[in-house]
Amino acid sequence: MSRLGKKPIKIPKEVQIQMTESVLKIKGPKGEVEYQIPRAIKIEKNEDELQLLSSRKRKEERINFGLARATLANIVKGVSRGFKKRLELFGVGYTMLLEGDDLKLTLGYSHPIKLKKPEGIEIEIKKNEILILGVDRQKVGQFAASIRDLRRAEPYKGKGFKYYDEIIRRKVGKAALKAEGEATGK
Repeated sequence: MSRLGKKPIKIPKEVQIQMTESVLKIKGPKGEVEYQIPRAIKIEKNEDELQLLSSRKRKEERINFGLARATLANIVKGVSRGFKKRLELFGVGYTMLLEGDDLKLTLGYSHPIKLKKPEGIEIEIKKNEILILGVDRQKVGQFAASIRDLRRAEPYKGKGFKYYDEIIRRKVGKAALKAEGEATGK
């Protein structure tokens, strides 16, 4: 049995939870999410916490026990505080523009790239930064990763998208290596 699954989930005061037999509705200041409860898992609601219980008979049930607890904890955190990912764009001529529900990017390709904003996601653009906000941790992370994959920051000049806290290991180019070799007499 999963050790993570045994831990109770703390519920903040601003979050309301409605339980039916197979669906959990979680509502908070940032939004509302419905969660389909897996068949082998029972949920007990106390005053300020949720406790998951498992029948623990089959391997699949034991695997889903920890996953269900982690997913529910992320939903509770998402509806109360929300999730965000911040990306930075570096490069001459690279631009980002928000046109309605579309994100228009010019990244040095022969054509501009348009991305449709997923449902439940908010986008804020400031100069060379893009902030992706939402209730669903998976959607926020997936959309940020799809933007970053369009033009990852490369190690020579650092051009492209990188996460705010990501460190790009810079490399020295061939010309610098050749000049260094001539200076040392090799």
